[in-house]
Amino acid sequence: MAVYETSRSLNEGVRADARGFFASLFATVATWNDRRVTRNALSALTARELEDIGLNRDDIYNV
Repeated sequence: MAVYETSRSLNEGVRADARGFFASLFATVATWNDRRVTRNALSALTARELEDIGLNRDDIYNV
């Protein structure tokens, strides 16, 4: 005769929530870093180079 466990323990739900939290936190930090790197790269361009790609200094932080 086989017995199947159909309910989850409370710890499994907590672990899943913690994994979701840390995955979300990691994604948020990665997105922030990507934007920071992009802003730094655009800030290093000259006004002429920014104009060539259709931007000006004021647009950098809105990209």
